[in-house]
Amino acid sequence: MSITPIKTIFWDIGGVLLANGWDRNQRYRVLTSLGVNVPAYEAVHDEVNYFWERGLMTAQDFFAKTVIDTNLDLHLTFEKLWPLVCSESRILHQGSFDILAALKSSGQYHLATINNESKELNAYRLDTFGLRQYFNYFICSGYVHEMKPLPDIYRAAIDISGLPPETALFIDDKQENCEAARAFGMNAIHFESPAQLRASLTQHGIAV
Repeated sequence: MSITPIKTIFWDIGGVLLANGWDRNQRYRVLTSLGVNVPAYEAVHDEVNYFWERGLMTAQDFFAKTVIDTNLDLHLTFEKLWPLVCSESRILHQGSFDILAALKSSGQYHLATINNESKELNAYRLDTFGLRQYFNYFICSGYVHEMKPLPDIYRAAIDISGLPPETALFIDDKQENCEAARAFGMNAIHFESPAQLRASLTQHGIAV
């Protein structure tokens, strides 16, 4: 339990506010519909995704290496594939949006994100689901070139906030990401549901 007043609240996006951006189930749905050999894709996904989600490779290059150039017989193009990737995004928890809106309206906290996402998919999701109106800034793996749960992304978040880590609260649906934030001196809530989040915020002295 935090005894230091919270000044900055960092939010994960996928799994807390929105569906994930390009997870295994989403990949299976999209790639199967196109006739792509999914096991062959998955065999190279992690290696290439390392660069894409760290902002070291464009979406066009990522899908060229993992899908388009390895399935020439399907005559796929990025222009055909990208809208299908984006269409997998949706609002996951409206209740989480309600809490976020209440925190924004209170004017008491700096609000930011810490999320693993490519630059392109992050921009699409921020714009499509109106997330820019809620947050003061965005700590995205595609911007800072590191991913949760590695410490450098939390270091970037704290450095950019300009405030001590003990005044920060991080909300994420993955326990390992929360543990990494705590190891860096931040407070963390392992998200399970909007109702649980609301109760946990109250325990940290944050009324919503």
